[in-house]
Order: sequence, then structure tokens, then C-alpha cells
Amino acid sequence: MSQDSRSDADRLTRRHYVAGAGTLATVGIAGCAGGDGGDGSDGSDGSDGSDGSDGSDGSDGSDGGAAGPVEVLHGWTGGDGATAAEALEEAFNEAHPDTDLDMNPIGGGGNENLDAVVANRLQSNDPPGAFAGWPGPNLQRYEGALGSVDDVWEENGFEDAMVEEAIDLHQQGGSYRAVPLGSHRLNCLFYNVSVVEDAGIDVESLDSPAALIDAFETVSNETDAVPMTHAMSGTWTTTQLWAAVMLGENGYQPYMDFLEGDGDEEAVRAAFDRTAEMLENHISDDAASLNLTQSNQKIINGEAAFIHQGNWAAGAFRNAEDFDYEDDWGFKTFPGTEGMYTLHFDSFLYPADNPTPEASKTWSAFAGSEEAQIAFNQYKGSIPTRTDVSMDEFGPYLQETAEDFANAEYRPPNLQHGLGVTSQTMTALNEVISSEFTGPYNVDAATSGFLDAVSN
Repeated sequence: MSQDSRSDADRLTRRHYVAGAGTLATVGIAGCAGGDGGDGSDGSDGSDGSDGSDGSDGSDGSDGGAAGPVEVLHGWTGGDGATAAEALEEAFNEAHPDTDLDMNPIGGGGNENLDAVVANRLQSNDPPGAFAGWPGPNLQRYEGALGSVDDVWEENGFEDAMVEEAIDLHQQGGSYRAVPLGSHRLNCLFYNVSVVEDAGIDVESLDSPAALIDAFETVSNETDAVPMTHAMSGTWTTTQLWAAVMLGENGYQPYMDFLEGDGDEEAVRAAFDRTAEMLENHISDDAASLNLTQSNQKIINGEAAFIHQGNWAAGAFRNAEDFDYEDDWGFKTFPGTEGMYTLHFDSFLYPADNPTPEASKTWSAFAGSEEAQIAFNQYKGSIPTRTDVSMDEFGPYLQETAEDFANAEYRPPNLQHGLGVTSQTMTALNEVISSEFTGPYNVDAATSGFLDAVSN
């Protein structure tokens, strides 16, 4: 069990964030072409509102007379993402040999290209059969463009099988519009075991962002490694880091207040001050040119001590040769966020006016199945959203992650990947990072810009 697991007796069963997420503003599909954050280790991952159900159960493996194969768009084009997508495709073909599948990967950092392709296809009345994306407030960008998969949920018993957050977050207008595939955790700190041991750092003692910065300074003084590797070829990684620091520096409630448009200026500023301290002094000189795959590689190569990322980074580590959990790489809940699981979902969304309605519902039903969630998540560094899946095939790190999820005191929604704010707000936040917080780091302008973005 990881250091952040809690006993059942200590578990807080209430879930605080769904109501807050539901109060955020609606945006139309015309606003969705701008980039927002992604989670794939290659810099990608996927997202979309109507009725359009044809009543198919999506469970019999036939294409129901559809004109062609079910086209599935996704953003997993490299590294662990590609491996996981290939495993998912293979599992589907084995389970449904009579349903043709056209997996169509769209590369590009942070889902930006995938989101743009999906938006253009929907606006051109040329929807795919399904596409990877994020539920929650992110669905608002596709208001009127998604069909119902209520029948898929009902006939496959998904309400009984899925974690409780999935129930509300995959609905829009009173109907299910998507099916969850897996859950990532965002408040993660990974490290190279040899580097931190050479520096003499007790990782378990790091209990605040300030303590983490002290560790960075120790790495600088005691080793030749970079204290923290950080990919800055896109803005989303910095927005995501700020969110982790905001939680670690200020706690759960100030973070939730910020997401709900009622952020405390002092708390937001403190998070930017601390994040600026990290980025100004402790990342590599080539950070501006690094994508996430390259940044992860610095941990694998022993060139860097720490990286903050979602647990898709663990998927990249798992797929690296001779790079084993606990022997070569380790995990620590981001300092100051112990007892929290910052929540993220990978899901598949079902467009209305679907070109292959029966086959697309076959795909949707499969995505929520036990076999699909095992096939995909063990390679992606994520955990199943079903509560009845055995974790035997997932290895010790993801087994610990599942325990932390079950026992978390709080499960705050991620900021950067669709659950915390709308895509419109997320675009505004990333624009603030791009203009004010990529070096030099203007804390005052970034603070006011973030507060303005969530209050509009």
C-alpha cells in the first residue's frame, strides 16, 4: 500500500466536486477548436451534446447494417499511448470479429489537433463513429452534437459497475453521452531512484511544495542531474503544474473555490510564486523545446531527479526497457496533496447523426467492459473506472493507485483536462500562461489573468 492510502474507517465518502463543476458556464461547439490540455505521454489524448439514439444495445458484436467500419478518433500516437491503443484495438477485434474497426489516431500535443479535427468534422456534418475525449464540463463544447448512449449504459449495467463520479460526469441534458475507459491521477511526483539516492533525499519526507524545492536545491548541490524536468513546448504542462502546486500550497477548498470562480487572490498568487520558483531555478535549459516524451526520457536516462505529471508517465516508465518500479523509478503523491486523488477520465464520446450507429454503440459498450479496461489501462498508466476489475495484471504501482483512489479523502477534478472547467475557460488559462508565465514569470499578471478567466 502506498503512503497515502487510508483505512476504510478513515475514508470520507462524500464527493465534493461534482456540484461545483456543474455550475460552470456553457460553451458552444464553435468555441472548441482551440487547444486545451492533454494527457498522453506523447503529448496527446481526446472530447463532445443531442439525442440521436437509435436504440441499439451495442452489445451483440454486429454492425447492424452500418455502411462501413466504425471510425474511432483518438490522440494516442506515441509511447505508452500508442501501445495502449493498439492493445485496445486488438482486444476489440478479438471480442467483435464481425464489426469492422477503423482506429484513426490524430497526433499533436495536449489534444489540440484531435479537438480541432473533431470540431471540424462535427461542424461539417461528417462525424466519426466515436472519439476519445473528456467528460464533465468539457462536454459543453459539444452541446447539441452528441447522441444518447443511455441504452448502452442500461443494458451493460454500467451504473452499477462504474465509480460514482462517472455517473454524473458522463451525462448531458439528462442522458449519457459517453462511456469511460480509464482514470488518470494528476497529483503525481515521479523520480529517478538512483538520482535521489545519490543526493541523499528522503522522498517520503517531502510534505509541501517548499520541501520539494529544498530537495531540488539538494539535487543541484549533490549531483549533476537536473532537479526537475518539465516539458514546455506547450502551455498545458505548466497550467497542470500550477494546479498541483495550488492544491499542495493551499489545500482542497481554495482550489475548489478557484474552479468555481471564487478564487482567493492570495492563494492564487502563492501558487504562482512557488511555481515560478520551481521554473526559474530548477528545470533544464532546453525545457522550452521539450515535449512530454522527451521530458519523461530524462527521468529514464537518469538526467533528471523529478517530474510532475499525471500517471500516464508511469505508462511510459513501464514500457521502458530495464526500468522497474521501485528499483529504478518511484512515485510520491505531489507534496502537500496527500489524501487527494486529482481525478481525470479518458472516455469515448458518441456523436449524434452517427454514420455507424449500431457499430458505434458496440464500440461504446466494449470501451466500458472489463476486457477493454484491462487491455488499455495497464499500458496507459491508468486504472479502470469499473469497480469489479481485478488489478492482478496491472503491477504494483497501479495497484497502489487503485487503493489510493478508493481511500482518497478528496477527489478534486483536474484543472487542465476537462473535469474542472470548460474548454473555453481552459483556453483562457493557457493563454495567460503563454503570455505571462513562460519566462519571464510575471506573477502579478498571471494571478489577475487566472482570476479573470475563471470568473468570466
